[in-house]
Amino acid sequence: MLAGVSLLLLAAGAFAQLLDPVGDAVGLAAGLTAGAFVLLGTFAVGWGALHLLAAKWLTQRKPAGRVLLLALAVINLLVLPFGTAFGIYALWVLLTNDGRHLFEPVP
Repeated sequence: MLAGVSLLLLAAGAFAQLLDPVGDAVGLAAGLTAGAFVLLGTFAVGWGALHLLAAKWLTQRKPAGRVLLLALAVINLLVLPFGTAFGIYALWVLLTNDGRHLFEPVP
């Protein structure tokens, strides 16, 4: 989420340049940069929010939190290097028998 907020702040700077461009080429580049930063920043904030939601549900031991975190962990395997490490750890913890038992309904 921090990276997303940073990208949104950079987008604000690009929009400021867009409002008062030095030339036509600078205006085009500022517009493309601002659009890309807004798109990537919004995606990163949403991705972080999903992780926070999964963490909240996980601390409440809701089965939906486990499923959401497993899905996020599989996708995080593609984010080198930290996403891969955290994704492997999350899969390892949540797929062991002890991890499964934590989320079974209590009779």
